[in-house]
Amino acid sequence: VQLQASGGGLVQAGGSLALSCAASGLTFATYAMGWFRQAPGKEREFVASISWNGRRTSYAESVKGRFTVSRDNSKNTVYLQMNSLNSEDTAVYYCAADRAPWRNGIRDDFGSWGQGTLVTVSS
Repeated sequence: VQLQASGGGLVQAGGSLALSCAASGLTFATYAMGWFRQAPGKEREFVASISWNGRRTSYAESVKGRFTVSRDNSKNTVYLQMNSLNSEDTAVYYCAADRAPWRNGIRDDFGSWGQGTLVTVSS
């Protein structure tokens, strides 16, 4: 399984950014997908997850109403649209996959991880 996250960068507070994660080496349409992030000096934390068919999603409280996770199974890609960004969103963002059809926010439940993409929010 290979997961390639992209779309990170520098954005001003209040701005938006869209992340993508292209997956290969798996039957993407059957996998649950997730986004996690790790800020400097902090543990990796859950951001959002989406079920195999996109009908079920889950979000961390800190991003609810601002972030949206989605997927396109025809493109083997999962997305994270991030709006109203603030400095606390600064982190390396990782996408993760698991062969189960649905996974909630438990980091250890996800069996495959990408390399991460850095998001920096300037105030």
